[in-house]
Parts: sequence; C-alpha cells; structure tokens
Amino acid sequence: MKEKLDKSYFKKQSFKQADNNVAYWRSKTPGERMEAAYILSLRAYGYDPANPPKLDKTAFSKRTRK
Repeated sequence: MKEKLDKSYFKKQSFKQADNNVAYWRSKTPGERMEAAYILSLRAYGYDPANPPKLDKTAFSKRTRK
C-alpha cells in the first residue's frame, strides 16, 4: 500500500514570508526542529500525531557480525 501525500496542508507564500520562517526555525534547537518535522510529516500523510503508526518489526531482521 503506497501512502499519498495530502497537499492540503501546504500553501503558497511570498519570499518575505519564507524568509521569516527561516529566521524562526533557526531560533529553535535542533531537537525542536526534528520534533516539528516529525509531526508535520505525520500530518502530511494523514496520521494522528497523538497516535502515530507502529513500526512493522517483521520487515527487518538482525544478525551478529563476525
């Protein structure tokens, strides 16, 4: 099943508005920026940030290195 990006969460903006956004995000810590990016990506794909999808651990395997 391929997920589809919900484009209704994005809007066009002017260069001045975009420049203001850059200054705002540079004032945040890297941890705050990563958390915001995670929440925005969940919302863009239609997931609830309060109840994110679980990782399918059956798709991965682990092995020991020799």
